[in-house]
Amino acid sequence: MSSELLVDVSAGIAVLTLNRPAQQNAFTPALTAALSAALHRCDTEDAIRVVVITGTPPAFCAGADLSSRVGEVSATVEPAPWRVRKPVIAAVNGHAVGIGLALALQCDLRYLARDAVYGLSQVRRGVLADGYAHWTLPRLVGVANAADIMLTGRTFDGDEAKAMGLANSCLDAAEVLPTAMSVAHDIANGSAPLTVGMSKRLLWEGLGMSPAMVGQLETDLNAHAAASIDGDEAMAAFRERRQPNWTGSISSEWPTLDGGTEAERPVLG
Repeated sequence: MSSELLVDVSAGIAVLTLNRPAQQNAFTPALTAALSAALHRCDTEDAIRVVVITGTPPAFCAGADLSSRVGEVSATVEPAPWRVRKPVIAAVNGHAVGIGLALALQCDLRYLARDAVYGLSQVRRGVLADGYAHWTLPRLVGVANAADIMLTGRTFDGDEAKAMGLANSCLDAAEVLPTAMSVAHDIANGSAPLTVGMSKRLLWEGLGMSPAMVGQLETDLNAHAAASIDGDEAMAAFRERRQPNWTGSISSEWPTLDGGTEAERPVLG
C-alpha cells in the first residue's frame, strides 16, 4: 500500500487516512490508485463492516495536486464509496475543496469540522467538478443549493454545510474523527452487515426508481434477508432478548434482483 494512504483495520472498522499532510492531502494518481485498492478490499472482505475515510491533519483534502498538469489527477476512485457494500463515513477533519469535497460527498455519512473551508471551485479554474459531484451534491442539498455551490465556485464553512444538509454533524476539528469512530463502532457492533449493505444500496439507487419499484425491492430484499445466514439469528435474538451475533457474509450472500419494465430494470449488483 502506498505511503500516501494509511490503512488500519481493527474491530470490524477500516480507517483509510489520506496521508500527504505537507500538501494538505492533495490527490495524486498514486493516492487515487491506493484508495481504490483499499475500497475494493473493504467491499469484498467480510471482516470489515464499516469504513472511515479521513485525512492526516491539518486538512482532509485540498483537492488535486496541481504540481502536475491540470486534468491528470482525478478523485474518481473505483469502486466509489457509494458503491462499497459497507457504510462509508467521511471524517472531514479539515479543509475539503474540489475533489476533496467530492470524495466526502460520495460517502454515506459526513462529519465536518466547523472552522474548515469547503467548496467546489473548479469552475473558477476553467474545469468542471468531477468525482460524481454533479450527481451526489443535488441529492444531498437540493438543486438550488447545488447550483449556488457549483456555479459560483464559492467556499463555505461547516455551519453552512450542516444547515444545507451536506453534513450529518458539524464539530470542532478535534472531535470529528472520534465522533465518526463512535458511529462506526455502533454500526459494526449492532447492525446486520447484509441488511445494512442492501439498505445503503437501495438508498443510493432508489431516488431514480418509481415508488412501486422501491416498494417491491424492499419486499424482495426482506425475503432475501430472512433466508440469509443471519435471518434465524435475528429472530432468535429477538425472542431471547439479547444482542444478535451476526455471522452473515456480504461477499457470498449479496442479491441480484431484476424487476420493473423492460426500460427500467433495477439491479442491486
